[in-house]
Order: sequence, then C-alpha cells, then structure tokens
Amino acid sequence: MKKILTIMMVLALMFQISAIAQKTEKKTPDSGYVFTLTKELPHTGVKNQYRSSTCWSFSALSFFESEMIRMGKGEYDFSDMFCVRDAYEQKVSKYVRMQGNINLAAGGAFHDVMHTIKTRGLMPESAYAGLQYSEPKHVHSEMDNALRAFMDVIIKNPNKKLSTAWYNATMGILNAYLGVVPEKFNYNGKEYTAKSFAAETGLNMDNYLDFGSYTHHPFYKNFILEIPDNWAWGETMNIPLDEMMQIIDNALDKGYTIAWGSDISEKGFAYNKGLALTPETDIAELGDSEKAKWEKLTEKERNSQMYKFDNIITEKIITQEIRQQEFDNYQTTDDHGMHIVGYGHDQTGKKYYYVKNSWGADNKYDGYFYVSPSFMRLKTINILVHKDAVPKDILKKIGK
Repeated sequence: MKKILTIMMVLALMFQISAIAQKTEKKTPDSGYVFTLTKELPHTGVKNQYRSSTCWSFSALSFFESEMIRMGKGEYDFSDMFCVRDAYEQKVSKYVRMQGNINLAAGGAFHDVMHTIKTRGLMPESAYAGLQYSEPKHVHSEMDNALRAFMDVIIKNPNKKLSTAWYNATMGILNAYLGVVPEKFNYNGKEYTAKSFAAETGLNMDNYLDFGSYTHHPFYKNFILEIPDNWAWGETMNIPLDEMMQIIDNALDKGYTIAWGSDISEKGFAYNKGLALTPETDIAELGDSEKAKWEKLTEKERNSQMYKFDNIITEKIITQEIRQQEFDNYQTTDDHGMHIVGYGHDQTGKKYYYVKNSWGADNKYDGYFYVSPSFMRLKTINILVHKDAVPKDILKKIGK
C-alpha cells in the first residue's frame, strides 16, 4: 500500500511540474523562440476593442484596473466606452472652435482617460457598455464617419452663424450608437454617479506620470507630443532613452504595470506569432492602422524567412539618435496603446516584455505577446506609470 501511495504521489508531482512548465514555457508557433514567463503582475482579462480605434481607452483602463488590484481594491471592469464617449464630446467642441483645423478621429491618448476620470468620473462596464446599435462587439466605422461628416457640415457654417442645435444634434449621434450616459447607476447594491464611483476607487490622477524620449525637446521638461492622436495637446515628460527604459524595468520589478503607446506598423511586429522585434536587416513598413497592419500582409510575406523566425535573429542596437531619426521621418508613428504586465526570457536568457493587447484572445498567446528591448527602445511613443514606480533620482531630475 505504501508503495502504491508513493508511486501516486510521484506521478502527481510530475503532473504538477509538467503543468507549470506548460504555463511558463511556450514556443512561439512556427518559430525557434521559446519563452519562459518570469514575472506576471496582477491584471484583468483581455478585452476586445474589435473594429474600433479605441485602444487608448482599453489600454489605459486596463492599466488602472491593475492599479486597483495593486492597491488592494479588488478587480474592476471599467467602461471603455464611457471614456470614448467623453473624449468625443470634447473633440467635437474643439473641432468647431478650431474651425476644422484639428484631428477629429477615433484615436486618442492616455491623457484622455485621465482627463475623463478627473473631470467626469468613471463607470463600470455594466453601467455603460456602449453597444446601442445591435452589435455584440464594437464596430465604429459608421459612427466615426457619420460624426465626421456632420461636423464638417457644421464648420462650413451654412447658416452664416452657428445654431444653438449643433451640439445637441451631435450628442444625438453619439446617443444613437453608444447610448445615453446614465446620470446614476447601481453597482454591487449601491447607487453611484460617475464622479462618486471614481471617488470611491481612490484613483488619484496626480499620482501618474507620462514619459517619452525625444531630442527635439529639452530633457526633464514637459512638452506637447506632436502626434495626430494627441488632439487634446496633453503633456509628456521628456527624458533620455536609457532612463525611460530604466523606469519600465524598475516599475515591473517593484510590482507596477505600465500603459504603453507604440508603433505597430513594423513587419517586426508579428502579433500572430506573439513577437515584436527589430531585425537587424531593414524591412519595409506597412501602412494601415492597428490590427489590419499585420492582417493585410501577403501570403508571401507571412511565409517569408523574416516572419518564420526559425532561429534567434540579431536585432538592431537602438540609440537615442536612431530612435529620433525614425520619429522625425514618420517611420515611427502613433498606432496603438497596450499594457505591459510582466516580462519573460527566451531560451538564451534574453529578456522580453510581456504585453497585454486588446484584440481579443485569438492569437497564439491568448491576447498577449513578447516585446524585445530593442523594439521597446525604438518604437515606444510614451508610457504611463505611477510616480512611485519611477526611480528617485529621475523624480528629482523632473522636480517631483
């Protein structure tokens, strides 16, 4: 009997070891890369922005949901469309005041979510899903185009002066697609407004810092990042590239996740294979937006040696100068917001950042992928972190 029990215990232990190995060590499909997930910080599940260019809201709110867990507040599912709706209300007003000479599109920035939380509040997904048009997932092309067409009529000023109806008419379009924003809602048996709900979360927007790294502005000062999606002219703190990477590493090591804005229009961004690299050999960029950029690759491109990654490839060494040159030449563009939730290593011991995306769980890593430090150095647009995640010497340099 003792022998049988011993054998059973050994078999059970072997099964547990096998299960752990399967969870932490993964081979990238059709490639030679094998990853071990070394550190994964607490975060909520993968969502799907689907056919909407609202990654900035999904990624920023995913970041703040992780902050709630880190602060011991529990797991929340914040309404992405509440922030999208609020941003659109601000965008159309600014578009009219600027007489159409400003970007009016679905894109945005982490600042937009922070502004909504600070001025208007938050809602749970259950209170405002933003799916008022008989679709199970977000499909925004019709709404985006209808709204833009209507606003272009308004700025043409056919009445020779603006009427008192244009703003309410614009809200009508948003109401038709996203739904009327409730003044009050119930959550876990308690009634809230958006502001009272945000206040109860304990999230303080003054505790969060946005960083970028560019040489066309002085370091250790705030500047307005010149990208089309920064329609609100939000400010970013400019720091040297090495220090930006230091913040990312320090944050993850101390238990803080990071909201990450990046360029994904590179062929080294092989999301379907769970990889983002910067191959030493130059490869042409794609030219569309978000998920379509890699989906529209030809079969030949998908099956190319570069995309198979049959072996560990050599990557570019990224300097501050190379990074700036690609930004200045439009080779690095503001494409997508994501959420860094940990890091892992490949079979050679090289570190990769573990990133949560918002395209659903349909890639080989169930909605996650691994990003090389080279890609992070070259293609990061900006990051958003809690100030306590920033090394003290850097905080001192920026006057915090």
